[in-house]
Amino acid sequence: QLQLVESGGGLVQPGGSLRLSCVVSGFTLDTLDDYAIAWIRQAPGKKDEGVSCIRSNDGGTYYANSVKGRFTISRDNAKNTVYLQMNSLKPEDTGVYFCAAEKSVSATAMCAIVGGYQYRGQGTQVTVSS
Repeated sequence: QLQLVESGGGLVQPGGSLRLSCVVSGFTLDTLDDYAIAWIRQAPGKKDEGVSCIRSNDGGTYYANSVKGRFTISRDNAKNTVYLQMNSLKPEDTGVYFCAAEKSVSATAMCAIVGGYQYRGQGTQVTVSS
């Protein structure tokens, strides 16, 4: 059974930083499995946005223009965890962040998917406010 569990959200002031974690079970973050993992942002009244994605086998990444240069996605194979380091946070970064996974797609294709994810976690709330 593939599961994704997020943590690390919270309330932060504009300009601050947070690191989100997505613990993966059911497949391995290494060359043996071919999954793409996405960090999806869900803001009130807006469509889901794939802010950053990573391939499990080759580590290929994708970033949405809205977060490029501020967010960094990474993986720790030993911990089977995908991280999203978020720096220089803005109020418009507020939302529920959840991780999602699909088999056999590129990082770019994964971040273009809106809804209907093959696998997804419950999410963690990020609020950027003074």
